Amino acid sequence: MRKPVLTLAFAAALSLGGAGLAKAAEGVAVPDKDWAFEGIFGTFDTASLQRGLQVYKNVCASCHGLRFVAFRNLADLGYNEDEIAAIAADFMVEDGPNDEGEMFTREAVASDHWPSPFPNEQAARVANGGAYPPDLSLIVEARANGADYLYHLLIGYTEPPADMEVPPGQYYNEYFPGHLISMPPPLVEGIVEYADGTEATTEQMAEDVTHFLTWAAEPQLVARKQMGIKVILFLLVLTGLLYAVKRKVWSDVGH
Repeated sequence: MRKPVLTLAFAAALSLGGAGLAKAAEGVAVPDKDWAFEGIFGTFDTASLQRGLQVYKNVCASCHGLRFVAFRNLADLGYNEDEIAAIAADFMVEDGPNDEGEMFTREAVASDHWPSPFPNEQAARVANGGAYPPDLSLIVEARANGADYLYHLLIGYTEPPADMEVPPGQYYNEYFPGHLISMPPPLVEGIVEYADGTEATTEQMAEDVTHFLTWAAEPQLVARKQMGIKVILFLLVLTGLLYAVKRKVWSDVGH
């Protein structure tokens, strides 16, 4: 199910250079993209979230954890208990100690959080050529214009200008600071076979995984917006009532 080579590439995309991603978000002009979750009435697209989960599992999960997301949280994406259990069973987590005082590994269950694919930071760096693949739980919130930036980074691979020399082992990316990035393009058309039959183009996969990671960073986004709308409506009604009371109280006072 997992693709080690492509997940390694995705790891490099988000981790090589570390602070370089933050600089990219601040120093590179990233076009605005319309997202279903934007605006006061914005909401998550469940179909896109499920497709994004597929991209994450097939391209990202072998190198990146999602430690603030529990498998049971996938119920927000429309999965039932059996489906969540099946997704969790694809991963192993450390547990213990057992009766002998030793730690052991077992299949993940719905209550577990998404595990890191590496036992520690050093192991992660060794497996990724010195780069430390960051946890993706808050990656969208950690970058300025996070959703726009991540999407355009993933599709931003183009041929370099004729007068620009690209060193071996690096690639030209329109939206990366300096435009030279040490990862090959992580998304290849058709690498994911979407369950709903959607064509897995590079742009579609980038959009879906960005949508999914936005949900991972702000799972209560829609609930907060709905609460905000309710509060505004309440305040409007309260203002009207207070105005009516004021008129009533002062109605018999000469002006």
